Parts: sequence; structure tokens; C-alpha cells
Amino acid sequence: MRIPSNWNREDDKITRVYTFKNFVEAVEFVNKIVPIAEKVQHHPDVEVFGYKNVRVTLTTHDEGNTVTSKDIYLAKMIDLI
Repeated sequence: MRIPSNWNREDDKITRVYTFKNFVEAVEFVNKIVPIAEKVQHHPDVEVFGYKNVRVTLTTHDEGNTVTSKDIYLAKMIDLI
């Protein structure tokens, strides 16, 4: 299973940091993730930090906290935002 090249593998999860111009853009990005995650019923951990950065972390908890095709798919969908 190949993770998108702009995501980082960290043992049992994949992460990516997105940087925006300001806090408003960062929060708007997070809000765009919500309907996608709801549609596929797979929810990332999301952290806004440094006022304009968003860290998205994906792992599949119900598969024993490991990276699965659900994570890869959601990562690709988030990258399309």
C-alpha cells in the first residue's frame, strides 16, 4: 500500500502538515475536511497550530491502529481540497 508522496509515515499512522496564509484559511480547510470524512465514515485527527498550520493524522483505530486503504483514500481526498 503506497501512501501519497506528500504524506509522512510514522509507524502506525500517516501525517501531513498544511500551511496557510492565516488562521481563517487554516480553519476553513479543516471545515472542508469534515464532509469528506463524514461521507467515508473515517475521521482524521486534526490539529491547528502556530495559527496557520494544520496537521492531519490518519490511522485506522478499528484495525488495531494501523495504516489501511481507508487512510490512503482519505489522504488522497484531503489533498484534492
